Amino acid sequence: MRQETRHQTGTVTGVRFEHVRDALGIGTGRPRLSWTTLTEAGDWRQVAYEVELTAEDSGLPVTTVKVDSADSVLVPWPFEPLPARARGTVRVRVTGSDGEFSAWSDPAVAEVGLLAAEDWSAVFVTPEWDEDPQADQPSPMLRREFDVQGPVRSARLYATALGVYEAEINGSRVGDDVLAPGWTAYDKRLRYQTFDVTALLRPGRNAIGATLADGWFRGRLGFDGKTRAVYGDRLALLAQLEVVYEDGTTERVTTDGSWCAATGPIISSSIYDGEAYDSRLERSGWSEPGYDESGWRGVHTIERDLDTLVAPDGPPVRRTEEIAPVSVTTTPSGRTVLDFGQNVVGRLRLTVSGESGTVITLRHAEVLEDGELCTRPLRHAAATDTYTLRGVGTEVFEARFTFHGFRYAEIAGDSDDFDPPTVRAVVLRSDLERTGTFECSDPLVNQLHDNVVRSMRGNFLDIPTDCPQRDERLGWTGDIQVFALTASFLYDSAGFLTSWLADLAAEQGENGGVPFVVPKVVAGAETPTAAWGDAATLVPWALYERYADTGILATQYHSMRGWVDHVASLAGDNHLWDSGFQFGDWLDPTAPAGRPEAAATPGELVATAYFARSTEVLARTAELLGRTEDAERYRALADEVRAAFRREYVTASGRMMSDAPTAYALALCFDLLDTDEQRAHAGTRLAQLVRANGHKIATGFVGTPLICDALTRTGHTDTAYRLLLQQECPSWLYPITMGATTIWERWDSMLPDGTVNPSGMTSFNHYALGAVADWLHRTVAGLAPAEPGYRRLRVEPRPGGGLTHARAGLRTPYGQAEVSWSLVEGELTVETLVPPNTTAEILLPGAEEVTVVSGRHSWTVLFAGDEVELKPLSVDMSVDDLLAREDAARVFKEVLIAHVPEAADFIDSGSGGPTGMTVRVIAGMLPSGEKFLADLEERFAELDGRV
Repeated sequence: MRQETRHQTGTVTGVRFEHVRDALGIGTGRPRLSWTTLTEAGDWRQVAYEVELTAEDSGLPVTTVKVDSADSVLVPWPFEPLPARARGTVRVRVTGSDGEFSAWSDPAVAEVGLLAAEDWSAVFVTPEWDEDPQADQPSPMLRREFDVQGPVRSARLYATALGVYEAEINGSRVGDDVLAPGWTAYDKRLRYQTFDVTALLRPGRNAIGATLADGWFRGRLGFDGKTRAVYGDRLALLAQLEVVYEDGTTERVTTDGSWCAATGPIISSSIYDGEAYDSRLERSGWSEPGYDESGWRGVHTIERDLDTLVAPDGPPVRRTEEIAPVSVTTTPSGRTVLDFGQNVVGRLRLTVSGESGTVITLRHAEVLEDGELCTRPLRHAAATDTYTLRGVGTEVFEARFTFHGFRYAEIAGDSDDFDPPTVRAVVLRSDLERTGTFECSDPLVNQLHDNVVRSMRGNFLDIPTDCPQRDERLGWTGDIQVFALTASFLYDSAGFLTSWLADLAAEQGENGGVPFVVPKVVAGAETPTAAWGDAATLVPWALYERYADTGILATQYHSMRGWVDHVASLAGDNHLWDSGFQFGDWLDPTAPAGRPEAAATPGELVATAYFARSTEVLARTAELLGRTEDAERYRALADEVRAAFRREYVTASGRMMSDAPTAYALALCFDLLDTDEQRAHAGTRLAQLVRANGHKIATGFVGTPLICDALTRTGHTDTAYRLLLQQECPSWLYPITMGATTIWERWDSMLPDGTVNPSGMTSFNHYALGAVADWLHRTVAGLAPAEPGYRRLRVEPRPGGGLTHARAGLRTPYGQAEVSWSLVEGELTVETLVPPNTTAEILLPGAEEVTVVSGRHSWTVLFAGDEVELKPLSVDMSVDDLLAREDAARVFKEVLIAHVPEAADFIDSGSGGPTGMTVRVIAGMLPSGEKFLADLEERFAELDGRV
């Protein structure tokens, strides 16, 4: 093995507080600190760090603390806690093993928000008029004026709403948040936002205002088409403007009974149904001083527990991109449809002019059917925006309090000057930072990965939703449970998921039960279900693995333990969770129509497997947190559950009583088998099942994220690649061949003839089945964590599937890590970038494992590949050997169906085949066996080029 080493240079950079990018209004006075160090020195290791704090406006001296430690990720705050509203500037420098200090980092500023109910003097206010919360209502606008007494040093607006809101000061929009304050378990946790509004104030008279809308608080939620006002009947605003003058004096302007309210141009606004905007009703200058308030009405105050107010843990929803249409077409019915070339989440912005009262209607859908907008998958969601022109000059419209999932938009309405190609799709999402990338030599796999990224982006809109388009858009716990590792690679998801986990814990029942949607807004959501409820344990563990965050484990520990204890009570003394409803291996393609939970792998097997997994994770968490007694107790319980699983579901040889791929994938990936022999046998049987099914998918939400890992761990990487690269339905690449730009909910959301699956549950933007991307990162490219937070990397690429190169890059908590490989004429060249203060385990094909230090490294090794040698085609070959060749397996099935038409149903069921037999033996069982063999021999000869 030849090795070359290169290095790069740098200094301390990226000082951060907790998991937030903008530390304005953080929710703790003791924020943990992180930083990265770039250096050209090989094997650079930190041995100490020094943190300097300048507490602004405190009159206190600069404080410096030195700590002898190699840690640089989420290190404890080394000073006294900062009080509410305090602002501190931090610089960091580090010492390497050579004893030399680095230069000081650039200053990083954190400002604490309001930490307790006593910090608030504002009260919630709501318009005084009565409304019907079960019907769409106009959006209220609230305002008041105030005086600024002199030069302003700083001004902060702390605000939130019951509903969603946008604030304005002196005619200017405050901040760029969209759909603030976002969606939380409002009755238990309500986020507030902190805005720096210093530049918006001016001496003398000023005005502040806000527009409210139903959002998730009072709008329609769930999939029955009827549920409204889940959290309350009245919209309300809470705002506290705090002004600090140059002379040090302060002043507050707060929501109270002095505000006034009116309605405006937003006639209705619904997350599901869209927004109706009548520009003739706009109130010009309403958020500026001197506005005529005649005709406006008063407000009432609302009592609300301010202890439920919390600062954000992650970034807000923002406009992140604008996309132009790739085509404008006229449908067979004469309608104008724009195609944006990709499935996006957001809304449209259009520029138009025309007569007053002209209505422009915007309808949205993910796909076309028969050339027309296909809205059937939206179910009860209208997904329609309307704009009524005021008839003065050029007008620009973009909805404000809704979002849609769409690739296509239909625009209707007469106007004097409207050019459809000028319309833009405005993309909305939680503004997470991209951290991970992947690319390989197969363009279809690259498109698959792009689709995973796009689906995550569209569904990470304040909470991790299942889908962004229909009357659902809920925080399904099972979806994010299987996708958390993938999410944590692609984007910095730590703060985002920390916030959602706080809602999960808040919504947890007293018995420890976890709802299957969080926030809990669906009747019956408290039903305990495996894989879904296990988000309570496995999502925090994913954040620990990828970000080295023991704090999230400590915060969620009560929730994690509550869930495991609840499942233990359901399982009883035999430790088998075999009662009650389960989603199971949801949407297994072999499940009968209308029964997506009726998978080939029984729900009780899935439930007990997850019981074992969550209990093991809880035991390891307890050990990390120093809870020794709990660690011993739950480790023993995990052993008992694994033993019960084996007794009930596994034969002595390692064959699963449920002979289905998901059963084997769970047993192998959750370490439920007892011996190496059992694991080897299970892996071999799993590979047989995959081959027997023509390397097409036969797993659902639970099995799909695990199956490639299960195959790889047991020496069947070649089978995993063939499963990955399959293009027939059901497969990961089938949607790509059908033009998909996001991950589908169903493997056949669109049927091969181009029609949309008739099920009432058909989304074209569902990230869960894209969890295979984590395998692409770790196994295809070969970049994985060997220790939490990538303190130690595992570089172990597994080339296969005919790929000639692959690469992955990740901004780890310690800095940029990269792995790339290329395969040329039997030589495999692997290049890595190992971040400073870390090491990497390198295991390449045919080479000894080595450990390397930080810096750039390169190796070249001989690579023969692990492709299975294909046997010559013959009717005397075994079915196993036959199925190893996709072309031969396809011919075999075609000829079999021609002779025995009823075999089609069996083949389509994905039930596998009669492995262990030869083709000639099978022919002997058929009524026309000799003719079958003759026809098959002829087709085999064509494949081999013998005719």
